[in-house]
Parts: sequence; C-alpha cells; structure tokens
Amino acid sequence: MQTYRTLIAAALTAWLAGPAAAQAVKPIQDQTIDLGQVAGDVYYTARADGFHVVATFAPPGEAAAPVRFEAVLAPGQTVKLSTPRGINEPANAVEITRQNDRLLVRKAALVD
Repeated sequence: MQTYRTLIAAALTAWLAGPAAAQAVKPIQDQTIDLGQVAGDVYYTARADGFHVVATFAPPGEAAAPVRFEAVLAPGQTVKLSTPRGINEPANAVEITRQNDRLLVRKAALVD
C-alpha cells in the first residue's frame, strides 16, 4: 500500500511540474508554442536595449493571416500570452521570461 501511495505521489508531482518546466530559448532559435486555438513560434534577438522577443501565431491548418506580438524584455521581466477557452474554463497561457541572459518559455499557471 505504501508503494502504491509513493507511486501516485511521484506521478502527481511529475504531472504538476511537467507543464510548468521552462525551456530556454537561444537567440534567433525559435520555440514552438501551443495556445489551443492558435499555435506559433517565439524567438528573440539580444540588443543593447534588451531582448527583442517576437511571437507569431496562426490557427493550425487555416489560411488565416498570422498575428505577430513583439516586446522588449529587460532582465526579470515577463510577458504572458493567452487564448480564452469556454465559459468558466481557464485560459491557455504561456509565459516568456527574461532571466538574466536567458529567455525562458513555459506553460503558465492556469488563469481565469
């Protein structure tokens, strides 16, 4: 019984930690992001005034015009991108954070 509880606890911990694990992005290397209704890529270039982050999204499989989001991040700054879901359902979200000289992308905590 104790082994069963340990396995459940380990699986739950891995499940909770998994989506929140941040992935580092290198300059000019794109990282795929999935926001449910739309998917896209994010990349950045390092410049004197900060990390210039560009994210481009489009609905999968459609010929719709893509949407581009741009931001300049200083160390410690975060930007969150999200798409709504149904009524009373949390949004799909991703956080892009500049941590010193690294850019981290991770699924964000569920938001209302």
